[in-house]
Amino acid sequence: QVQLVESGGGLVQPGGSLRLSCAASGSIFSFNAMGWYRQAPGKQREWVGSINSDDNPDYADSVKGRFSISRDGAKNTLYLQMNSLKFEDTAVYYCRVWPTKATSYWGQGTKVTVSS
Repeated sequence: QVQLVESGGGLVQPGGSLRLSCAASGSIFSFNAMGWYRQAPGKQREWVGSINSDDNPDYADSVKGRFSISRDGAKNTLYLQMNSLKFEDTAVYYCRVWPTKATSYWGQGTKVTVSS
C-alpha cells in the first residue's frame, strides 16, 4: 500500500504559476511510473502527464509547453510545475503512481483555481 499526499494547490491569477507536490509514503525509486490527473467541475478526470522509470515525461496536448513533471527520489516526491496557467486549468489535481504496471494508487487531490 502506498500513501500519497498532494499539496501546493490554491488560487492563482491567469498567467501565474503553481507547483504541486505529491509525497509518497515509501521509496519511489523503483516505481514503474508516476503521473498527474485532473478533474474540472462537471467533467471527467483526465490525464495531465506522467513520467516513467527512466524519467521520460509525457504530457497532454493541453498542457504541453506549460507544465513540467519531475520527481525527487531522495524526498519520495513527485512534482507538477504549472506555468502560464489558464482559466481552464481550474480543477482538482490528483497524483497517481504505479509501483508496478498492474498496480496503481491515487492521492486525495489538491484544488487549483485560476481566477482573476
